[in-house]
Amino acid sequence: MSTQELAAPAPAPVDVDQAEAALVEHYPRLVRIAYLVLPSDLGRNRRVLTAHSVAQRSLPRRRASGGEGGMPGQRRPEDAVDPGYAYVRARVLRQALDAGLPLRRRAWPRRAQLPPLLPQVWGLRLFPRAGGADELALDQRLASLSGPGRAAYVLRGLERQGDAEVRRVLAAAGVADPEAALAEADAVEAPGGTGAAGLLESPEFDPCSLQARPTDLMRRRQHGKAALAALAAAVVCGALLGLPGDGWGPDGAAAPSYARNPVSEAALDPVNLRRVAPAAWQRSERTDFSVWPARGALVGDRALLRRALAVWARPGATVQVSATPGTPPGPPMGPPQLLFAGEVDQARVVLFHDGLRAVRYAEPKDGTEGAALDFARTDGADTAASAALVVGRTHANVRYLTAPWVREVSARDLLAPSAGARPLERDAHGVTDALLSPVAPSECRAWDVLEVRDGSATRTLTDLGELAPVRLTSGPPSAPADLADAGAGARAEWARTACLLPAVRAKGVRAVNSWRFAEQELPGAAGTAGTAAWVCTRMETWRGTGGSVLAQFQAPSAKAGAVVAKAEDSPACGTREPRVLAGALWRSGDGRWWMLAAGSPQVASVTVAGGATGGVDDARLLAVEVPGKPGEQVELTGRLEDGTKITSLR
Repeated sequence: MSTQELAAPAPAPVDVDQAEAALVEHYPRLVRIAYLVLPSDLGRNRRVLTAHSVAQRSLPRRRASGGEGGMPGQRRPEDAVDPGYAYVRARVLRQALDAGLPLRRRAWPRRAQLPPLLPQVWGLRLFPRAGGADELALDQRLASLSGPGRAAYVLRGLERQGDAEVRRVLAAAGVADPEAALAEADAVEAPGGTGAAGLLESPEFDPCSLQARPTDLMRRRQHGKAALAALAAAVVCGALLGLPGDGWGPDGAAAPSYARNPVSEAALDPVNLRRVAPAAWQRSERTDFSVWPARGALVGDRALLRRALAVWARPGATVQVSATPGTPPGPPMGPPQLLFAGEVDQARVVLFHDGLRAVRYAEPKDGTEGAALDFARTDGADTAASAALVVGRTHANVRYLTAPWVREVSARDLLAPSAGARPLERDAHGVTDALLSPVAPSECRAWDVLEVRDGSATRTLTDLGELAPVRLTSGPPSAPADLADAGAGARAEWARTACLLPAVRAKGVRAVNSWRFAEQELPGAAGTAGTAAWVCTRMETWRGTGGSVLAQFQAPSAKAGAVVAKAEDSPACGTREPRVLAGALWRSGDGRWWMLAAGSPQVASVTVAGGATGGVDDARLLAVEVPGKPGEQVELTGRLEDGTKITSLR
């Protein structure tokens, strides 16, 4: 096929009057063409109305050349029709093809893809008169074609055009591959041996000769009652909104209100916020977030509290929202507890608690642009877990709001285990001075933690980028100890472990325990290589699932531990399964490679498969030389004291 078959010289102009005359004269035929090209999945009623709408919208808005509608300039003998009719037919084809395209989220819909504005019929369903079996079979076969395929079949069968002219008309109507459309049309055979033109001209495909039936009368009555109720509600709401005053008042960065419900309004009214007395924690049997008093210089600022509650219920598009995994970010179920409202650095901050979550709202001092909303799950928090919350975060610094029972706070660098803790000041509301956040991008040269002392113990907390800080402990899973009281050995282990914590940043971690489950003399010349530590680090989450376990090999001269195994959602090193087995390849000073392994105290024996010889006196430790390449795979297994088989952590 030559390009001349699809390209034509500029046609003569078509006047509006000329196109209108053609539309009036050939209106039934044009509507039939649109009805046949439209997809059958629109339904017969909407297909009829859309066909009429397409035909009625086919007039040009001004004097236009045929190029606008795609009318070829030179007519072939097989299409020697009135130019006005050819122009209007091209417009009908283009709109019918557009109406069959699927709607896409990111694309602006074309006018033909939307339900027709006119004509409209209320209370009736319209459809053409039923045809015979041949017409039904043809309609089903046309339904299996694409829109261009149906258009090609109609132009060839109903308009009796040759293939060359069909290609030009389809190309002018915006069809990308007219040849493929003709190939689709070739695959359709008229049922019963009847000619295509005869079937296409039958009453089955005549949208101008229609039958009428009522719509669902019962459903229409129900919809009418619902519409009246909705109208009455709209009138009442409009009257209420028009009353003097500002109603709820400005909501800042909140999205538009989605409901007017008495329970929802009570939860969003700052008057109903639950406020705990300053000394309530001293008389309560519980020491957790439920007995935190309302603190801060802005606890009486109702406008700020109203904005915070409104943004919590329906954060706008400009609000930065974050939530720890497993934390629902929805609105409060009832009036929440107010923990804090005040100015922190360059922001106004409000802290809430609803029994399940701690919620932080922050907005700039000079407006609400750039407001932030943070959610953290805190259900089941005990005295240690509710000792502090992050109240402010700027650049690389973090500030904490401490619990009312915290007597002293200090800071300590985990990477300097021999250095002592340094005092950290707090204001009258319990907000600490700025502390360097360890999760800020850095080379991990320092790791500042917060130490809070209450009447019974000193807790060590660290920031992992969330609202609730993470508690750090050390020791066996059955009796972990606070890091501050665990001794110099535990601080030395944590100095080699701290830089691994960014791997669980923003994972909803509640506590991290480091457990030295074994020590091993390293093989080497005359046993001078030193003693290595095997450490299991377990991260527990607030939601109970999704915890991580790391097995470390801490060589005596290394500054950081080497992770030799890790697992997700594993009970190893926890209270349910307080045992672990891990191994690692290690190169001694004389250049030999060794397979080292260690098990927790519950492990009675350790074996390795893979062609290695050697051993140690302790049955739960293993040190065998690997004569082959270091990359060779070995299988490590062990047995517990009761004979149960245990595999290495993975």
